[in-house]
Amino acid sequence: MLASTPDLLRLVAVPVLGWAAWRDVKTRRVPNRTWKPLAVLAVVLLLWEGAGAWATGDRLFFLQVAISVGFIVPLSTAFWYMGSFGGADAKAFYVVAVLFPVYPVFYLPWAALPLEPTPVGVFSLTILSNTVVVGAAYPVAVALGNLVRGHVGWPMLIGKPVSWDRATDEYGMLLETPDGFTRGGLDLDALRMYLQWRGESLAALRADPDALRNPSTLPAEPNAPGDGGLATDGGVSADGTDAAAPATDAAEPGAATTTPDDDPWGAAAFLDDIEGSAYGTSPDQLREGLEVLTTADEVWISPGIPFIVPMFFGLLLSLVYGDVLFTAVAALGFA
Repeated sequence: MLASTPDLLRLVAVPVLGWAAWRDVKTRRVPNRTWKPLAVLAVVLLLWEGAGAWATGDRLFFLQVAISVGFIVPLSTAFWYMGSFGGADAKAFYVVAVLFPVYPVFYLPWAALPLEPTPVGVFSLTILSNTVVVGAAYPVAVALGNLVRGHVGWPMLIGKPVSWDRATDEYGMLLETPDGFTRGGLDLDALRMYLQWRGESLAALRADPDALRNPSTLPAEPNAPGDGGLATDGGVSADGTDAAAPATDAAEPGAATTTPDDDPWGAAAFLDDIEGSAYGTSPDQLREGLEVLTTADEVWISPGIPFIVPMFFGLLLSLVYGDVLFTAVAALGFA
């Protein structure tokens, strides 16, 4: 395989992003240090190729870099601020914008890859569009999996049923309230934060919900809630990952209320005590989620999919084929 030295070095992104995708599936946490070597490499290659483009008067290169960085970085930042991206997702796309501003070319004996480049030639846009295409296939796979297992209903497009005792070992969002299905249920990371803060297991809450629903049973000195991930150690987020802020020193949250009607499950006390918002969770969402999880034997959750996973497969698809979405649009006569 023949390619320029910068393009060969760019292939380092494949195993790094693959590892990040695997880590994101397992823990929903990607260490910040993952992106630093790629960011350094991206800047070095940008300067390398920029110097060559300047020497040859290649203005198109600088336009493609401006489009890549000027579009992808603000877009990723906006999605991050809106909560559609996690911090790791945004950082991954920052790196992609700088590392892949133009199409790489890999010459094989029988073809040159990618097979279908776009006229614009901004490779980061191709990675983004292919990521969207791969991500769109996920609900179809979820629905087919539920159909094969006999789980039929409207949540089958976005979720899966799990036994109550697995809820604390899953990532995603609860799709149920006591009144029925919902798209805005309890975030399972927030559930783990609450349980760790309270110092109780979900099994303990199920064993005596009537008593533990009373906020007077909250600990006088709650634990630090951590970030809600599975990879935690005593409430401290693991290995420098993007995480929620730690709790402040507790001031006897159970002392302010004495009846369940005042603050069932101590949901408001929990959210008032911690810094941050526990992934946007409201007291009502936490209470409704706890009511479901302490009574139902099986619950529907939306496991979601870490964005880095379709990004990894989108990168592979881009390197081999090129822009799937552009090809489809062109086939319809719109390009």
